[in-house]
Parts: sequence; C-alpha cells; structure tokens
Amino acid sequence: MQFPESWLREFCNPAIDSAALAELLTMSGMEVEDARPAAPPFTGVVVGEVLSVERHPNADRLSVCRVDAGTGAPLTIVCGAPNVRAGLKVPCALVGAALPPPDDTQAGAKPFVIKLGQLRGVESQGMLCSARELKLSDDHGGLLVLDAAAIVGQNIREHLKLDDTLLTLKLTPNLAHCLSVYGVAREVSALTGAPLRSPSAAVVEVSHAATLPVTVAAPDLCGRFSGRIVRNVDTRAATPAWMVDRLARCGQRSVTALVDISNYVMFEYGQPSHIFDLDKIHDGLTVRWGRAGESLKLLNGSTVEVDARVGVIADAQAVESLAGIMGGDATAVSDETRNVYVEAAFWWPEAVAGRSRRYNFTTDAGHRFERGVDPALTTTHLECITRLILDICGGEAGPVDDQVLRLPPRDPVTLRVERAARVIGMPVTQAQCEGVMRRLGLAFTSEPGRLTVTPPSWRFDLQIEEDLIEEVIRVLGYQSLPDTPPLAALAPRVRSESRRGPDTLRHQLAALDYQETINFSFVDERWEHELAGNADPIRLVNPMASHMAAMRSSLLGSLIGVLRLNLARKATRVRVFEIGRVFMRDASVVDGDSSVAGVAQPMRLAGLAYGGAESLQWGAKDRAVDFFDIKGDIEVLFAPRAVRFVPAEHPAMHPGRCARLEVDGLPVGFAGELHPKWRQAYELPVAPLLFELDAAALSPRDLPVYVPVQRHQSVWRDVSVIAGAAVTHAALMQAIADAQHGGVIRSTCLFDIYQPAVPSGDMRPGERSLSVRLELLDDQVTLTDERIDAVVADVLAALGRRLGVRLRG
Repeated sequence: MQFPESWLREFCNPAIDSAALAELLTMSGMEVEDARPAAPPFTGVVVGEVLSVERHPNADRLSVCRVDAGTGAPLTIVCGAPNVRAGLKVPCALVGAALPPPDDTQAGAKPFVIKLGQLRGVESQGMLCSARELKLSDDHGGLLVLDAAAIVGQNIREHLKLDDTLLTLKLTPNLAHCLSVYGVAREVSALTGAPLRSPSAAVVEVSHAATLPVTVAAPDLCGRFSGRIVRNVDTRAATPAWMVDRLARCGQRSVTALVDISNYVMFEYGQPSHIFDLDKIHDGLTVRWGRAGESLKLLNGSTVEVDARVGVIADAQAVESLAGIMGGDATAVSDETRNVYVEAAFWWPEAVAGRSRRYNFTTDAGHRFERGVDPALTTTHLECITRLILDICGGEAGPVDDQVLRLPPRDPVTLRVERAARVIGMPVTQAQCEGVMRRLGLAFTSEPGRLTVTPPSWRFDLQIEEDLIEEVIRVLGYQSLPDTPPLAALAPRVRSESRRGPDTLRHQLAALDYQETINFSFVDERWEHELAGNADPIRLVNPMASHMAAMRSSLLGSLIGVLRLNLARKATRVRVFEIGRVFMRDASVVDGDSSVAGVAQPMRLAGLAYGGAESLQWGAKDRAVDFFDIKGDIEVLFAPRAVRFVPAEHPAMHPGRCARLEVDGLPVGFAGELHPKWRQAYELPVAPLLFELDAAALSPRDLPVYVPVQRHQSVWRDVSVIAGAAVTHAALMQAIADAQHGGVIRSTCLFDIYQPAVPSGDMRPGERSLSVRLELLDDQVTLTDERIDAVVADVLAALGRRLGVRLRG
C-alpha cells in the first residue's frame, strides 16, 4: 500500500522525522518497502500567471508570453506549449533555476539550469514548465495548469507540497486494519503516544425520502449493507486538484469525480464502496449467491460466469456486481448519469477470498474485504462519501438504508502476563500489558496476572493469546528485547563412521564428473504415468501451475527435464544428479514428526549421463557414454560392497537395456537406457543413460580393518572353461565364491572372453570360452602344488554342477 507521509501526519503527527517514522513502522510489523521523495530536487520554480499571449514573429509554433512571477515587472518568456493562454497559472522557472536533468537514468546527470537567452530573435527570461519537465509525471501534452487560487510568486514546491515522502508498506494478511491511511495513523499513535485525530463525519442533510428496495438473501455473504440515493448529480464535474494529487501519490490515476471519491475514501478509511447508476437498476437489488449459468460484464471489460460459490448483487433482470470485488458495466455511472445509488457494505472475508483470483485479476476492494473491513463504520463512511459527492458534484441526498444482519463475533481473549513474559523472553509487568491495550484502543478487564481483552470491530487478527502477546512486544518495541545469548545444553549428534551422509554422496558424484541439480517436488502428472508407471500419483489441491500438479514418485522425470533445458541451450555433454525425496502412497505410514499418514517419503539418488563418455580431449578417442560407464559409477558409489546387476524392466527404460540393482540380495534401484518411445516423445536426439538408487542403501559403508602384511606370496592360476551364452559374469563369480576352497581363494577376475565365428574343436554353436584368474593365499602356510590343484579341481567341479561348464581343452 502506497500513500504520502503528509496525509498520514494529518491524522497523527509524531515528533520524529521521515527516516525514524519508516523505521518505527518496519519494526512494528508494517514493513516500509520503499520511501522515496514525491518529487526530485529542483529550485527556482514559482507560481506564474500568464498575462498575455502573442504569436512569435519568427516561429509558427512558439508564443511570446508576458508572465507575472511575483518578481515585480512582468517577464517575457517564449513558450511552445499548445495549451498556453492568458489567465493560466503555471509553474515558471526563473533564470538560474535548476531543473531535474532530462535524462535522470544516467549516473551523475547534472541539473538543467535556466539561462537568459534568445529564441528566434526574442529574449526569453525564463521557462514555463510541464509536469514532465519537473519530473512530476509523464504527461507532456502541455503546461502543468495550477489551481486558480494559487498565489503568484509562491514556491511551486510549497504550493504543490512536493517536499513529501511516498511510503510503500508491505503488509502481511493479518494487518487488514492497516490498509488505510487512518489505520496506519492509529497504529503510529499507539506506538508513539502522539494524539490521533479521529474522523468526524457530519450527517448529511436529507433532501428527499426516496430509497431503493434492497434484499439481503445471504447473511453468510453480507453481514451489513448500507446505501442511499443521491439525486441530480453532475457526473461531469472535475475532481479537485488536491484529491487528484493525493490519489496519484497513492498510485491511483484519476478517472471521474464519482470514482475518485469512492477511491479516496477507501484509501483514507479502508472502506471500499460502489456507486450505481440508479436509473439503470430494475426494481431493486438483491444480495445473494450466484447461480449456474449467470454471467456479468465487469467494469474492466471482461465477462465472467458465476456459480453458487460467488457472491453477487443482482436486480430484477440480471447480475449487476461481483460482491466485494468489482461492479458491472450495465449499471456503471457515465456522463449522462443524474441519479446514483451509493453502497457501502461488510462482506464476510471467507465469502470474498479467492474469488477475484479465480477470474485472474485482483482489485483493491477485494484485497481489503478478503482480509476484513470494519463492519461498524459502514454508515459513517457512507456519510463521508455523500458529503464529498455533494461538495464536488452537487445533488440531493436521501435517507440511509442500513441493514444489519450478522456481524463477526467479538469473543474475549485472555492474556496471562506470566506466559507473555515467557514467550517474549523478557520480564513484562501487568501494568505494561494494560498500557499496551489502552494505547491500542482495546477494551479489557483485569485481574491479578490476567487480562481479558475484547477485540474491537476493526481487529480481525486477535483470536488467540499469542496474538495479544505479539501486540505487547510490538508496542513495547522489539528493540527492548535484551541481547541475551541462548542458554541450552548442546548434545552433538555425531554420525557413525559406518554411515555416509548425503554430502558425502554429493562429493563422490561430483568427483565422477556429475553436476548436482535441485528440482521441484511438484511435477507434470504425465511424467508420473510415463516414467514412473504411477497411475495414481499424489495430486496437489492447489497447484502453482498445471504442469506442477502432482508429487513426484521418481527423480527421473526431473532429470530428463534438466537434460531438455540444457539441450535447448546447445549443450553436447550432460552429466547431472539429484538427491531428494519422492512421495508415494503407503497405508502403513502413520503421522509423525517428519511423516504424513499414508505417504512414504524415501530419499532417492538419481543420475543421468548424455553425450560423450569424456570431455573432448586429445588423449582419448571421442565415444558416446554407454551402460558400462554408469555401471562403473554405481559400483564406485557402493564400493567396497558388491552390486549385482540383474536384467529387469522399468517403465522409463529400454526393455533390453535395463538392470535391477541388488546389494546383499535386496533391490536398491534401477539403471539403464531411456526407452525409445520416451526418447521420441521428449524429442531427444540420443537416449540418455539413467539410474535411480535408494539413498538409504548407499548410507552403510565398511570401515577399514587392519590386516597384517601377508607373510607368504600369492599364487595365481588361470582357468579357461567353456560355457553357454546364458552363463553370466555374476553367476560365474558367485559359483566360484561358493566353492569349497577353505578360504584360500582371495580374488577372482574374468580377464578374457573368446567366441569363434565358426565353432571348432570342443566348442559347440552358442558356446564361448571364459578365462578366469584365481588368486590363492594362505597366511599360515605356504601352498603346495597338491593343495593348489585340489582347490582348482573343487572350483571346476562346482562350476560344472551349478552352471554346466567344462574345462577347455
């Protein structure tokens, strides 16, 4: 909310400067987001009156003006403005005046100094100014015309009150009572103790007895409805300059006198209102909920459809206004309007909240009503509006029709002084608490150690004890809190060395040339169906965007999105990973400190590799990344534990190029190449390699164990066996590990695979030769040839029994 400081000081004028006032407001919860001068600095500009205007003898578009600037003799000034004429009072820059630089966007721009000079042979003794030349607005259609009552020779800054500060407040939703200049002034009075000038709205004299029939059919929509008829209004009357200026400093442009009056009272007192063209209303008005199929053309030109969840004001024929948000075009006032109906009401916040956003626009009225507007002062503010209408537009006011149906309850709230001191963190007395309530204008009863406060009609935010505690410290001042360091017993939680945290995994992946990404947990529901095979993802009730409507159950979709983003920026090699939670339905999960009933939230680690296996270099040939590259990366992450890669299927991966990862016989993730149909659907030139792992399975790690230096030398034996194509490396290694060898075999390594193009010798079609090197060692004794041969024989026997292989040759 933006407003000029001078307007605030008309209601409450504390003895502090602008900077201190801004600091006070910010420290009390009303953050001053911006405080800037109402006009840039300039000097030497006064009110001048144009006495006569003559055509320039040597230029068709220039005029020679005689101007009284209060300097004694009239000045001769050459002017090119199209609206210059005798009798106008305009800003006049005298010789030596320093105006704002024409281009103030450049750093160090110097002021524009007015000098005595000649224009086309005629001496000019100054300059008549437009609003744009003074940097008051962007209007450069002509001279800035001042009020006829302006005093000639008066400093223009004094006349226009330009030595002012525009304050912009960033208010939280609970500060509805501060959405007006008077509301902020009421807070400043409470904070500083400066007197508050309360508004005094004199009752307007009633000139006729006409009323408009109004039926409030929905008390849960409108708690109070006030209105009156004003006849014979001149809607073409000009808005006074002082009102136009104040609205402009609030960021509101002038429209018409009636609209400006309504906006002015809203900014001043926080009460939105609406003015109908009385002659366009059929029979009367009904306040009700909308009905399916009804539509309304609004003042902003858009047409909206309403339903039973949207409040409306309707006449006998159609809907005429969105309740508390915006009026309709059909009953809008125009230059031909003569009779108006002025409405000021209390709309329930829950009946207005979210309705304007539903139609993709917001209004100042809706912003206030959905937070809460004082229901006790609708008639008082209606009198203010009527008085301004009569003073500016003329007319004859009728009686006020005030219907009070249901107002918000004012339930007392109890404040315990002892609890207030404990929550605030410093001692507070009952007298201090009582003083705060008096300064805020809150009615209360007191007993030892306890205050019972009845919230006033304008405070919708005082509902629980903590709200009152906040008021106490807010008024006493957060700066009064002592600078006391916290005292607490610190018990460091040291992670066991046998567990790895996420940061360790991040460093490992970074060392493997992956870059970390952080993505939203909200994803496109399409990703869940296609890449996770999740037909029933957890959907958001109020998603921030249509493509972020579901909670992810897999990280793969996010990584593919990152890949597409990088490919759109011409990246040729992408290696990324993410560590984050996924969200899946699980009825076994119950509510806890970090869990939600029915939703499992495990941590996952996922990676993606695309493009070259290595960055372009001279030392290695360029080749595309393949499955064995990510297989090696995964084995590094799990080392020294062994990972088994089992052929499997995954919704996101190629059916023949996908593996399920198992550690100690338990599944821990998947790895493989993106499915060809998803590569085509997501418009990827080449299928990337993907893996997704359970982060919990990566956490355990084996600690180093001291082993003495071996006393004997190892012995190596190479064994070549003939096996069928179905025999896998994992099965071969497992069979050797399970053989009865008394712990002598320390390591095994498959070092050669041979499959001839044409079967020969003892190799049949479909068979191949597998060569394995065995390392044998006994720390206690030296191995003999007989014992070594026995171990090799046991291994060959085990391979033959389990896998059907035979010794080659």
